[in-house]
Amino acid sequence: MSKGNGKGTAVVTGASSGIGAIYADRLAKRGYDLILVARNETRLAALARRLRDETGREIRTIAADLGDPEGVARIETLLKTDGTITLLVNNAGFGGASPLLESDIEKMDAMIRLNVGALTRLTYAAVPGFVARGGGTVVNIASIVALAPELLNGVYGGTKAFVLAFSQSLHHELADKGIRVQAVLPGAIATEFWDIAGMPVEHLPAAMVMTVDDLVDAALAGLDRGEIVTIPSLPDQAEWNAYDAARRAMSPKLSRTNPAERYGVRPSNQGDLR
Repeated sequence: MSKGNGKGTAVVTGASSGIGAIYADRLAKRGYDLILVARNETRLAALARRLRDETGREIRTIAADLGDPEGVARIETLLKTDGTITLLVNNAGFGGASPLLESDIEKMDAMIRLNVGALTRLTYAAVPGFVARGGGTVVNIASIVALAPELLNGVYGGTKAFVLAFSQSLHHELADKGIRVQAVLPGAIATEFWDIAGMPVEHLPAAMVMTVDDLVDAALAGLDRGEIVTIPSLPDQAEWNAYDAARRAMSPKLSRTNPAERYGVRPSNQGDLR
């Protein structure tokens, strides 16, 4: 049974293992009740039992495949109707390491539906309620490949670039409504992700692989600090700030009446100058 709290309920997708399971652990210990969503009902039940015993929080589980429209619809309904929900962690997703010419298009399409489609629909289901209740938090798990798409499969990088851009846009739209949005960009993390992606983590240099516990603890510290974008491996926050400042400085120059002079195109709006 729940002890009662002022933090409300956190929904964590992809919660049966890896990053999602550690988020569940940390959030329960921070005083949140939980709704855990994943395909593996057995793992979910075991995690829920442990967290109930350790924290006394109310832990609900929903076995749902967010790669399937019916599974997404179930969680959309929950997010729209449960007024106790204050935090959504969009963690469900999968990746790929193979290049385009070696990739199965059906798997790539499924990746887009889950990494982009499900995340977007669940966010749209949760946010109106957050706004109506005067507050809420959305945490979107992206990846460093959002900034370095050359590193892994291009479709995977594209989905995570979407997650980053979507999160930044949401922050811009919702900051004045009391809604917090955070994008978390993990590097290589020691989870089952790599086996599914076709590149076992043991094949990666040990110096670039972070434990999942450290990743989640750093991400939550970033959330506490009010970061919009959290890159747990990046040593100096000033590097991200400079990157983002350069992007913002370039923004006013991206849409102008005339083509840049380097293209040698005579602007059509200047008429015939002969």
